[in-house]
Amino acid sequence: MPKMKTHSGAKKRFSVTRTGKVQSRAAAKRHRLTSKSKRMKTEGRSTLILLDMNAKTILDNFLPYQQKKRRNNRSRQRLAIAKKEAA
Repeated sequence: MPKMKTHSGAKKRFSVTRTGKVQSRAAAKRHRLTSKSKRMKTEGRSTLILLDMNAKTILDNFLPYQQKKRRNNRSRQRLAIAKKEAA
């Protein structure tokens, strides 16, 4: 089976955290800033964590090799819970 390709635009716009969540930058911060509120411009500096349904779409279709992080993190969490319950 051939290798899957990562979408070039997606790898520039999204990143996956260590816990497997998808991060992106805020929108509407490039031009026409005079008509936007100070609060909107301030909040536009930060990054956002995408909702799970949107993150799943990004990971399935555009960043196929980043899903490994998500799966590995889930298995680590299950092991940690199992150790707590055993102790």
